[in-house]
Amino acid sequence: MDQRMNAQLVNHALLMAIWKRKPDKGLIWHTDRGGQYASDNHGKILKQHGIEQSMSCKGDCLDNTVSESFFHTLKTELVHHCNFKTRDEAKYRIFEYIEVFYN
Repeated sequence: MDQRMNAQLVNHALLMAIWKRKPDKGLIWHTDRGGQYASDNHGKILKQHGIEQSMSCKGDCLDNTVSESFFHTLKTELVHHCNFKTRDEAKYRIFEYIEVFYN
């Protein structure tokens, strides 16, 4: 979680997921068309790890249904019911929700 969603944040999250899950080569990485996912550095990470990138079509929100559903659940079950006093508190509570409860 960061102040802005930039390529560095996305790349860090992807590398953390690769380290934790150790996916086989040929994994399909589906994203929207954001600049973070279209960056050269992001493409290099995908290539290094044998990951195939799949981007949704412009204006096609149904391509990302699983992610949209997850974030809706996160917001309705946690975020909208909390008044986080600090960013660190929000990070901790969201991490706990995802890693302990949701997963």
